[in-house]
Amino acid sequence: MLTPEEFNQLLPLAVEWATRQEGYILKNGIELTVNQCNDAKIIPLAHPEKVRLLKVNEIPLPDNPALRIAAQKVGLITKDTIGQALQYGIFIRSDFWENRKIIIHELVHVSQYERLKGIEKFLKNYLQECVTIGYRQAPMEQEAILIANKLA
Repeated sequence: MLTPEEFNQLLPLAVEWATRQEGYILKNGIELTVNQCNDAKIIPLAHPEKVRLLKVNEIPLPDNPALRIAAQKVGLITKDTIGQALQYGIFIRSDFWENRKIIIHELVHVSQYERLKGIEKFLKNYLQECVTIGYRQAPMEQEAILIANKLA
C-alpha cells in the first residue's frame, strides 16, 4: 500500500488531476436525464443540475507516473473501472453508459463531494479509507454500493 508520507505527497497531485478532469467533463459531458435527476434527488444531491456525464472507452489514468501507479495499486482506476465521479463530473465507460446502477453509484459519490465541500476534502477522506481499509471495504464506497443496490 502507500505510506503516510507517500499519501501526503500524492494527495495534492490527485486533487490537481481530479480538478482538471472535472473541468474537462463539465465542458464536454451531457446533463442528467429527467430519470437520472429524479434518482439524484432521492440520493439526495443538492445540485443535480451541475452534474455532467461523459462517455469514455476507458476511465483515464493520471499522467503523473507516481499517481498512476498509486491509483492502480489501491484499485481506484484499473482497466476494469467502469465509472468515476470527480465532484460534478462523472466518467462512465461506454459499455455501461445506460447502466442505472452504475450512474446511481457515481451520483452517491457526487453527494459525498457535496457533503464534504469539495474535491480536496473528499479525496483526503475517500483515499485515506481506501488506503487504510481497502477500496471495496471503505465506508464511502460501501455507502455508494448500498444506495445503488437499493435504488436500482
